[in-house]
Amino acid sequence: MTTAENAIRARRRLTNKIIASHQAARLRPFLHPEVKLIAGDGALIAGADQVIDAFAAQFREPGFISYVRTCDTVAVDQEGRRAAENGRWVGAWKASQSTLSGLYLAVWRKSVGQWTIESELYVTLSSVAPLSDHRTPQGAERDREP
Repeated sequence: MTTAENAIRARRRLTNKIIASHQAARLRPFLHPEVKLIAGDGALIAGADQVIDAFAAQFREPGFISYVRTCDTVAVDQEGRRAAENGRWVGAWKASQSTLSGLYLAVWRKSVGQWTIESELYVTLSSVAPLSDHRTPQGAERDREP
């Protein structure tokens, strides 16, 4: 593995820990200011502030546990400035014991010596829930990875 691959994999593990601790603001150093995220339901979230707000809203859901992204591959461009990461993701909720899962692709950009997420695409491929309930207690849709 290259140094860039190791750095991106390490940063992904850190974002997983931050999400598990429900601390949305701590995600900022991992996001390019103009990040674009396409959630599992196809919704576009544009800009670091909006992505952080989406995570913060998810963290306020009483039953939300976490999202875990598991990196399968990282490919770095010849100049060492951009990289593509792909893998699998799982979201879990304790109240309904439901999970969502699928695949993701993240584009990383190296700027000012640090890798930041330029864009992410999440595709929901599986939804498992007792009673087929995929709504939060407030009635908001959950078919997304913010």
